[in-house]
Amino acid sequence: MALISHSGLSKDLSLVLNNADDFDDDFDVTIQVGENENMKEFKAHSVILRARSHYFKSAFKAKWTTKKDNIIKFCKPNITPTVFDMILKYIYTGELNLTEKSGEDIFELLIASDELLIEELFNYVQDYLVEKRSNWIQKNIGLVLSFAFKIGQSNKLQDNCLEFIFKDSESFINSESFLSLDKDTLHILLQRDELQIDEINLWDRLIKWGIEQTPGLGSENTDKSEWNDENYKALTKTLDQFFPLIRFMEISRTDFFDKVRPYKTIIPIHIYNEIEEFYYKDTLPKNLSSSVRIKFLEKIDSKIIDPKLANIISNWIDKKNPSIIRTENDSLYKFKLIYRGSHDGINNESFKRNCKGRVASLVLIKVKNTDKIFGGYSSIGFNSLGSRNDYLLNINGVRFYNSLDNFIFSFENSKDIKNMKSSHILIHKNAIITNCTNVAFCFGQNSLYMKDNELYANNKSGDYENNLNTNTIYNIEEIETFVVIKYRKFWRKLNLQKFIKF
Repeated sequence: MALISHSGLSKDLSLVLNNADDFDDDFDVTIQVGENENMKEFKAHSVILRARSHYFKSAFKAKWTTKKDNIIKFCKPNITPTVFDMILKYIYTGELNLTEKSGEDIFELLIASDELLIEELFNYVQDYLVEKRSNWIQKNIGLVLSFAFKIGQSNKLQDNCLEFIFKDSESFINSESFLSLDKDTLHILLQRDELQIDEINLWDRLIKWGIEQTPGLGSENTDKSEWNDENYKALTKTLDQFFPLIRFMEISRTDFFDKVRPYKTIIPIHIYNEIEEFYYKDTLPKNLSSSVRIKFLEKIDSKIIDPKLANIISNWIDKKNPSIIRTENDSLYKFKLIYRGSHDGINNESFKRNCKGRVASLVLIKVKNTDKIFGGYSSIGFNSLGSRNDYLLNINGVRFYNSLDNFIFSFENSKDIKNMKSSHILIHKNAIITNCTNVAFCFGQNSLYMKDNELYANNKSGDYENNLNTNTIYNIEEIETFVVIKYRKFWRKLNLQKFIKF
């Protein structure tokens, strides 16, 4: 029987680390960290550092170090003694306790573990920050977000920061943290559709950010009337890459005249001309973002699709181009969740129990082992559709219901707006079939139907357009059904075209 004693090994290595003076003949590395009065020298063993860190493995091979009396001399002035002490303890023993550490020290530990290529430590510290120090992250959101965007492996940290920003975008945009963002981080942020903010306010803060970031302006030169040509040219250089990201189509003519036009001289002429043509000729711009912030899309309580796909489905319901985004006074749909398989059970009985009645309904299905999504809209619902007079045909108890509006569809993934497919009803009298044995719902004669935890997509009957034919049986990972409620929503006053394209 094998003996495994990690705790004993960790304890012995801890003694080696904490009593370096007793092992003077063994250590072969001194690492000087910190700067000025906050500087400290640590003794270590190159064999252990190389084994635990790819950074040290490369550093000790390369000419990054000096050697004197067979001792490797190494300097890391950008890491504080407090942080490096935690790193060394983790390297030697695999142990780390962050309970009493400040948010600043934990964040610096995260940065250092990334630089030293200690992946396991990085992942642990990232999780700890997100789960235990979320308040500190929110107070230092600009600093944390800039770091998260600069490295590729901090997805959890990115998501946490963005979730906080999207939840209260106005507060963040109006904060000092926004004004301290670096260019790359700001560029990534302005690209996002999820910012919940009036675009004219975002424009005002972008101008403020540009002034603060431009040499010769900011606190030393705040009076715009005193600016010269060089000041305006410098501000243009600072903001040049951001103008195409502003959604000018969401800014009213009044705000354009009062708040955008005064900065005409800093906006590249080809962009400014497009903005003017939009406001005065209703011409869609070519070089500006034509996407709309997600607050203008109908939100949907779905684990399967995002709001943009809900918008596409709304357009299909209205038999309009799927790429248009609805604006002021345009018909909208509210999607009310009535059934979720992961909560209510993925089987025929559960679906029929929750999804009944003659009411416009939408079903979404995420299939296993793929990102693919299927779905269907029925203007008359799926089951228990009414009396005998409501159906057109009854064959051996199976009822065939008529609808001119039904369709089935598929997306390649939860954000797909390029490879989506829809198939509208062709044989109206076969739109929905009920009372089928062992079937939860059925579009057409087996065009798209659910049988317990399986989804069939073959459309062999030709009742729907043949755009969706996969001739495949899928296992269902998640399924959701929504009641579709049509209503009119009047958004805040905006001078928008009737339709704005993606």
